[in-house]
Amino acid sequence: MKFQTLLDRYRIDDGKRFRLAERDPKDCAGLTLEKGEAKRMLAEGVERLSALQEVLYAQNRWSVLTIFQAMDAAGKDSAIKHVMSGINPQGCQVHAFKAPNAEELDHDFLWRTTKALPERGRIGIFNRSYYEEVLVVRVHPELLERQHLPPDLVSKRIWGHRFAAIRAHETHLAESGYLVLKFFLHLSKEEQRQRFLSRLAEPDKLWKFSLDDVKERAHWDAYQDAYEDAIRETAAPHAPWFVVPADQKWFSRLVVMAAIVDGLERLKMSYPTVDAATREAYAQARDALEKE
Repeated sequence: MKFQTLLDRYRIDDGKRFRLAERDPKDCAGLTLEKGEAKRMLAEGVERLSALQEVLYAQNRWSVLTIFQAMDAAGKDSAIKHVMSGINPQGCQVHAFKAPNAEELDHDFLWRTTKALPERGRIGIFNRSYYEEVLVVRVHPELLERQHLPPDLVSKRIWGHRFAAIRAHETHLAESGYLVLKFFLHLSKEEQRQRFLSRLAEPDKLWKFSLDDVKERAHWDAYQDAYEDAIRETAAPHAPWFVVPADQKWFSRLVVMAAIVDGLERLKMSYPTVDAATREAYAQARDALEKE
């Protein structure tokens, strides 16, 4: 199976007809881990990603922003770890966005992520992002009170305004030389339950568990609706979503890797060229070194 086959299956660049209920979290596109094909594809992809990242860094013209959103225990951390295993740390920036602090709450909702955008030549990874403002805040609208917004601005229209702001923001990024790739790791409710139980059963995994995770699980349906709206409202050719089946971690890593590799290849990058005068100067420097 080619990477492009995977991407055609999970890429959303026009959300008008998107329905989350039509997406199966257990889908593995006919692949099985036992056959070894998935492992070979992941290894091949990681090697290719490493080579592309080197050109990205050397050319220093494009920036890459990858956004990871998911319900708790969907495997965001492990996907980032495995897919980026071959990346030069100098060319990669990772930011995990938790509950906003007092300073962040005193700015607009895009501020804290905007100042963390990757530089040219680098891959930025957002573990959660500004999308939290139309996900967790939408499920828990009482959180708006902490943002000190003028009362007249807090109404049901606020979500439409935020979707419009996100669309404008991502258009601006694309027109400023950013490759924007967004991943929703789509986990089933039953698989989340099993992963929570696994964490509680293993002492070495207890640190991953939080009682808040169980509390949020009670809002499962509301979160599914919020994710569906967020994807439907913000999917675009220049900022696509990838709705990645996440019940099998090995498969979600494979899809994420394929999407990033494909995105980088579409940039048609090349190493910087050197003009004739500079090449002559380099030749003279080489001759001088060889004669020492």
